[in-house]
Amino acid sequence: MPAETGVGPNVTTLNKILGIAGVALLLGGLALGFRSVSAGAVDCGSVFAPAGGITPMACDGKLDSSATLVTAFVVAGVLSLAVAIALKVLHDRRVDA
Repeated sequence: MPAETGVGPNVTTLNKILGIAGVALLLGGLALGFRSVSAGAVDCGSVFAPAGGITPMACDGKLDSSATLVTAFVVAGVLSLAVAIALKVLHDRRVDA
C-alpha cells in the first residue's frame, strides 16, 4: 500500500538526504576539530591537539568556543544518522506488514 501512495520513494529519498547530511556533519565536525585556532599572534593548537606548554588565557576561550562548535556538528550528524536509521527500520516494518 505505501508504494501505491508514493510514500515509499519519499521515505527512501529522505533517508538518503539525512544519511548524506549526517555524514557531512560528522566529517565537518571532525575537520573543525583539527583546525588550528590562534589568539593574537599565539597559535593555540586545535580542539583535538591543543598547543603544548603554557598558552595565554585567551586561548581558553578560543578553544572552548571551537570545542562547542565541533560538539554541535558531531551531535547534529549523529542525530541525523539516527533519524535516517529509525525511518529506514520503520519503513521496512511497514512494508513487510
